[in-house]
Amino acid sequence: MGASLNRPTGRGGRSRHRPMGEINVTPFVDVMLVLLIVFMVTAPLLTVGIPVDLPKTKAGQISANAAPLVVSIQADGQIYLQENVIEAETLIPRLSAVSEANPDVRIFVRGDRSVSYGEVVELMGRIQSAGFERVALVAQLPEEG
Repeated sequence: MGASLNRPTGRGGRSRHRPMGEINVTPFVDVMLVLLIVFMVTAPLLTVGIPVDLPKTKAGQISANAAPLVVSIQADGQIYLQENVIEAETLIPRLSAVSEANPDVRIFVRGDRSVSYGEVVELMGRIQSAGFERVALVAQLPEEG
């Protein structure tokens, strides 16, 4: 008797394996977890890279749904929109162009500690007078310890 005990046979000597009707989601879950970890690691690196010595405050952090526009003033008086140097006269037209005429866009103003308060307030006033209502100052939380 030459019958194989390992493989059951049906008609004509073919094996009786049925096609698998389930989807194996384990590889999909593995890939998603790897992507989640990659995005968690790279997200903090995507912040604006202009070096500004921010003043410290004990106020809480602002939670925002959409990515804000960031206007920075360095100690030497240079103004940046995001990471690009910009002249003070062209700031409002560029903000309008970047925000696509959306006055509800969040604009964060970052001023170096050594920049006078008057310059920062003047810049905020120009932005608000152009119709942008959601303008906020950015400060650094103090280090505890």
